[in-house]
Amino acid sequence: MIIGSGPGAYEAALVARQIGAAVTLINRDGIGGSAVITDCVPSKALIAVSNAMQAVAESGRLGVLINGAPPAASQLSVNLRTVNARVRDLAHAQSTDITAALVREGVELVPASGSFINESTVLATYEDGNTKEFTADISLVATGARPRVLDTAIPDGERILTWDQLYELDELPAKLIVVGSGVTGAEFASAYQGLGSQVVLVSSRDRVLPGEDADAAAVIESVFERRGIDVMPHSRAIGAVWTDHGVLVTLKDGTEVHGSHVLLAVGSLPNTNQLNLESAGVNVDEHGFIVVDKVSRTSARNIYAAGDCTGVLMLASVAAMQGRIAMWHAFGDAVTPLELDTVSSTIFTEPEIAAVGVSQADFDSGEIRGDVYLLPLATNARAKMQEQNDGFIKIFCRKTSRIVAGAVVVSPHASELIHPLTLAIQKRLTVDELASTFTVFPSLSGSIAEAARRLHNSHE
Repeated sequence: MIIGSGPGAYEAALVARQIGAAVTLINRDGIGGSAVITDCVPSKALIAVSNAMQAVAESGRLGVLINGAPPAASQLSVNLRTVNARVRDLAHAQSTDITAALVREGVELVPASGSFINESTVLATYEDGNTKEFTADISLVATGARPRVLDTAIPDGERILTWDQLYELDELPAKLIVVGSGVTGAEFASAYQGLGSQVVLVSSRDRVLPGEDADAAAVIESVFERRGIDVMPHSRAIGAVWTDHGVLVTLKDGTEVHGSHVLLAVGSLPNTNQLNLESAGVNVDEHGFIVVDKVSRTSARNIYAAGDCTGVLMLASVAAMQGRIAMWHAFGDAVTPLELDTVSSTIFTEPEIAAVGVSQADFDSGEIRGDVYLLPLATNARAKMQEQNDGFIKIFCRKTSRIVAGAVVVSPHASELIHPLTLAIQKRLTVDELASTFTVFPSLSGSIAEAARRLHNSHE
C-alpha cells in the first residue's frame, strides 16, 4: 500500500511490481506529486524561458545586434499566459506518462485520500465522501510537503502567492517582492528578473542563500545586484496586504515595501497531519516530519516513508531513492542504505549552483582535514568564448588519501557538470585520477580536471 504520488511513491510502486508484489497507490492530487505538478517540473520549465531571455539580453557582448544596436532587456517581453500554459502542459504530460507507466505495470490507482486505521489498514476517502478500507502487509507514506505561509500574509492566488500558485498568473508581475532568500526564493528571484519583472528579495539573514556555500552565494548575490535585483538583508517580513495598486509588505523594523505581487518562499510543511499516523504507531518529529532510518523504515514495523514528508534532504532524486530502498528492504532484496554524501543537488539560479559531498564548513571547522582549490570560471577557454565569467569550480580532497570528498560548481549547466564529480566521490577517486581523465577542449568540464591538477600541485 502506497499513500502519495510523488517520486518516492511511484518509484516505490514500480520496484514493488518488479519484485512481484501487488501494489495499490492511493492519491487524490494527481500522479507525480509536487515534484511534477507544482514544483520541480513547472519551476524549471519557467526558469528555462527566463534563461533564454537573459541570454538574448546579454548577447551584445558577443556582437549580436537588433536593428543595428546591441540587445537590451527593455526590448524583450514575455507572454506569461502562454509561458504558464506551456508549463502546465509539460507538467500534465509528465504526470500522464508516469500514470501510464504505473497502469502498464499493473499498479492499482485509487483516486482518494488515505489515512491509517491501524498499522496494516488504510482508509481511502473518495471525493464524494465514500470510503473503503484496504489492508496491506507493507505500507509506504510519500505524501510530500506544502508551502509554509504566514498568518499575516494569507495567499490568495492573485497578488499574495506561494510558489505553487505562480503558474496561474496571466500577466508578468511588474514588481515582485520575494520573501525568503533560500533556494526557492533565490530561484524565483532569478527567474522573474530574467522574465522582466522588477524584483525585491527580502532576506531575514545577512546574505542570499544562507545555507549554501558562502563563495557560491557571494557570486549569486553579485549577479543579482548587477542585474538590478534589490536584495534586502537582515529584513524579516511580518505581513502582507493588498493595496489599491498592488501589495504592501511590512518588515519587522517598520519598513514598508510596495510591489505588484508578493511571493512567499519561507519553507515547507509536511503533509502528514491528516494521515492519522499515531494510530499506526508512526513517530514524527516536532515539525511533523516522519522519522525514518537509512532504509526508509519508520517506527512502525511494516510502514516505510519517503520524500519530503520525511524532511531528509528534500530533493526529488532523494525521494525516489528512498522509495526504491524501502521496497528493496521490505521485500528482502539487496539494498544499500541511503548515503547523503554522494547526493548532488542544484540551485537553478542563473548561473546554477551545484554541490556534492562535504562542504567548506566541514573543512573550516576541522571536522575533515584536507585541501581545497577554487578555480574561477573566467579562466576557462569555453567560458571566455561564451562570455560566461560568473562562477567557479571548487574541489575538496582528503589530506592523506587525496580522495575527492566534495565539490561546488557555479556555472551555466552546473547541474550537468556536477555529475563527474559525484561519480568521483562515489567511486572514491583521487584528485590525480580525476586530473588524468581526458576532457574535451574547449569545454567547461575541462576546469574540473584543471582544478584537480591544481590540488595535486598544492600537495607537492
